[in-house]
Amino acid sequence: MLSDTPGIHHVTSMVGDPQANLDFYVGTLGLRLVKRTVNHEDVLRYHLYYGNGAGDLGTVYTCFPYPNEPPGRRGRPQITGASFAVPEGSLDFWADRLADRGVDTERISRFDESALRFADPSGTRLELVAADQPVAPWNDGPIPECTAIRGIHGVTALPTNPFATASVLETLGFDLVDEESDRVRYRAGGDRATVVDLLDREAEFGREGTGSFHHVAVRVADEEQLHEWHDLLRERDIDVSRVRDRHYYKALYVREPGGILIELSTEAPEFGVDESRERFGESLVLPPWAEEDREMIEGQLPPVEVPTAATGWGRRGGGDRSADGTADDRAGD
Repeated sequence: MLSDTPGIHHVTSMVGDPQANLDFYVGTLGLRLVKRTVNHEDVLRYHLYYGNGAGDLGTVYTCFPYPNEPPGRRGRPQITGASFAVPEGSLDFWADRLADRGVDTERISRFDESALRFADPSGTRLELVAADQPVAPWNDGPIPECTAIRGIHGVTALPTNPFATASVLETLGFDLVDEESDRVRYRAGGDRATVVDLLDREAEFGREGTGSFHHVAVRVADEEQLHEWHDLLRERDIDVSRVRDRHYYKALYVREPGGILIELSTEAPEFGVDESRERFGESLVLPPWAEEDREMIEGQLPPVEVPTAATGWGRRGGGDRSADGTADDRAGD
């Protein structure tokens, strides 16, 4: 029997400069660099994984740095924003911290939640939502534990056909829980990283590039379930990939009829498969099949420095985008 997903596995965005990305997500937001690895489809590009101290699923946010790519444009069909959960009462701290680093913020509220909207150095639209989650933050970073990010809260998606997207979410185990104006909220049944908001509005078509989201991944118990999902989705004429080995998990990519790319990812083997938790992020780790090309890969990747207390948490000015990010429109509000 297929099991409903308990929630989001990770969220992935396309960004620009990898050092600015590290400085912002580690030094400013206080996430841990869980993995410094490469894009399986292009091993001469980094794939940077951030999360809490243990790299728990539901806390993981990943980035593909493409320094020479043009900026993206928000629109249909795209994920237009991602949110992190922070403790109730911490938004004033975060507003001050981001302002101190030159990052513009905007206070918003929806579904009885308070949030702070801003953008990373590539213009990726992010939010901090006051919503407690039962996940321990990274205790060795620059942020006090009482205000530190607890993990992913959710994503906002702007599909071409929200009804088709909603049907796929319901198949995966998300339930309709609320509606506010043209925003409809779906929630999975787990205890963390459970929210997907769908926007039902007219908007121009977007363009993929730096500052845009690549996909959202949801958690699946194991590879057997992944193959069952593959067969079920194929039977329903939904565009689905073969099962792929991503070293830390097996993955299935689904381009649902509303145009949003959803990845189904297994909960094992997780991130301790190639380095101990104590050493997460300290060195470049490669999938086994790429090890024979390590010298060539390391020679092509730009050098980066992981922010630490000794380097002042890599403070190089923080973000350089306003809360509106890369787009002139507000399609993803």
